[in-house]
Amino acid sequence: MNSASAMHELRCSQPGEVPAGLLTADEPCVVRGLLAHWPLVQAAHQGAAAAAAVLRSHWRDATVGVFEMAADTGGRITYNAEFSGFNFERRLMPFGAVLDQLLALQQAPAPSFLYMGSTSVDSCLPGFSSSHPLQLETLEPPLASLWLGNQITVPAHQDWPSNLACCVSGRRRFTVFPPDAVGDLYIGPLDLTPAGQPVSLVDPLAPDWQQHFPRYARALERAQVVELAPGDALYLPSLWWHRVEALEPFSGLINYWWRKSPEWSDSPNTALWLALATVRDLPPAERAAWRALFDHYVFDADAHTAAHIPEAARGLLAPFTEAGMRRMRAWLLKKLNR
Repeated sequence: MNSASAMHELRCSQPGEVPAGLLTADEPCVVRGLLAHWPLVQAAHQGAAAAAAVLRSHWRDATVGVFEMAADTGGRITYNAEFSGFNFERRLMPFGAVLDQLLALQQAPAPSFLYMGSTSVDSCLPGFSSSHPLQLETLEPPLASLWLGNQITVPAHQDWPSNLACCVSGRRRFTVFPPDAVGDLYIGPLDLTPAGQPVSLVDPLAPDWQQHFPRYARALERAQVVELAPGDALYLPSLWWHRVEALEPFSGLINYWWRKSPEWSDSPNTALWLALATVRDLPPAERAAWRALFDHYVFDADAHTAAHIPEAARGLLAPFTEAGMRRMRAWLLKKLNR
C-alpha cells in the first residue's frame, strides 16, 4: 500500500473548536487534537482499563450487537468462501460484557476478535454526549455512534451521510478513496453486505492481491491514508470510500453522521436499485438514450433545465418539498405495486 498519499491536516485552535468550513468541504481532512479535552480521550492515554471505566460509568444495562471472529480471520471482516454468509457470528451482549471480553482478549496469546459496530451513543451510554460535547453546525442533528473492538479491519466501503470520525481509544488507520474509484475497488454484492453497505473484496495485505485484483493498484494511486490517535478526528464527505484498520487491542471510535439534504428526502440508493432493474439490461442504444435523459434532468440539471416552462406548471421539474416528496413516494408505490 505504498502508493497512498498523506491527507490534508488541520489543527484546531483549541480542543472542541471545529475549523470553519470543515463540515461543508468536498475533500477529506483530518483535525488533530479536536477531542483532546474529552474525559474518555484523556483516560485512553492512561490505558485500556481507564478508557473502559469511563465507558462503563455511562452504561445503564443496554444490550448491543457484536461480531465475533475466530483468530485465523486476522480480524478482517469479509465473506465466507461460498459468499453465502460472512466470516463472523452475530451475537447480542450486555455492553459491560463487551468491555470485559475486550480487556481479557488483550492477554490472550492468539486472541479471537470482537467488534461492536455502529451503536447509538445516546441509547447505549446515557449522559455521554453531555460530558463529551461537540458542537456541529449541520442541517439536521447528527447521529452519534460508538464503534469498539480489538484489531479489526473493515474493508473499504462508503456511506451516504457525511461523517466526522473521532478516535477515542487506540490508533486507527484510514485509507480513503474518492467516490469514482468504485470500478477499481472490486465491490462485493449490493444486497448481501456485512453491515448494510457493500464492501471491497480486496485484502491489500494478502500477498496475491495484485494477481486477483489488478485494478486496485490504480485505486491506491488515488488513495489518501491517515493514522488517527486518540483525540484526532477525520472528516469524510458523503460517499468517499474508506478502509478502516484498528491498530490496537482496545480501539474505540465515535462518529457523527449527518445528511446534507432534508430528513424527508429519500436515499439515492432507491434510484440506483431501480435503475439496475429497469435500465442496466436495455440494449446499448436505449441505455445511451436514458443516459442522456438522466444527465439532462438529474446530473446536469440547473436553473435553465425547466426555465422554458411556467413556474406553476413545472411539476416534477420544480424543487422538491416535503409534501411533494410524499406525493412522489405514493405515486411510485402505486406504480411498483400495479
